[in-house]
Amino acid sequence: MNDARSTRTEWVLTSEAFERFLFCLDPDAAHAGEKYESIRRKLVKIFDWRGAHFPEECADETINRIVRKLESGETIRDIPTYCHGIARLVFLETLKKPDNRQVSLDELSSVATPPFQEEDSAQQECFAQCLSELPIESRQLILQYYEDDRRDKINNRQAMADHLGIPLNALRSRAQRIRDKLEQCITNCLGKPLSPGSKK
Repeated sequence: MNDARSTRTEWVLTSEAFERFLFCLDPDAAHAGEKYESIRRKLVKIFDWRGAHFPEECADETINRIVRKLESGETIRDIPTYCHGIARLVFLETLKKPDNRQVSLDELSSVATPPFQEEDSAQQECFAQCLSELPIESRQLILQYYEDDRRDKINNRQAMADHLGIPLNALRSRAQRIRDKLEQCITNCLGKPLSPGSKK
């Protein structure tokens, strides 16, 4: 069991392997991209409904396993249906993790302000609004990722990666995706006129 887990962790997703996966979804690149996004959204919903603490991470792990099987030469005729079977296994594995629990925002102490938040009150309002709209697991991850600057960030982030059972570079990628969503949301929010009840 440990050997299998170690082997899976050591495998690295390559652009060639992912392109092969997309081609199996549809030879047309545009259609393949749409099908990929559709599959991922459905997987995230499935994990969310089942109570997985990190639905997006589980969805990515499910897809990565499909990509790896295709890369090894395995033929998968119905990828969407096959994804559901793999998703079930991934979910069962998450239940076995000893520290698989959610932490409420109230438990997060000394959370530092992410570098993209400024002192401007309008931007603070937009940041708070956009942060609240994130799924709770994404909100917790981004807050912990930018936790108190006084702490050793490298050790803190490595501990996060170890806790989630993912490589550090995967944690960085996930945090960057969440940050990109936040920044886009804040940009859109700042482009809207302030509501009558908003502070100026």
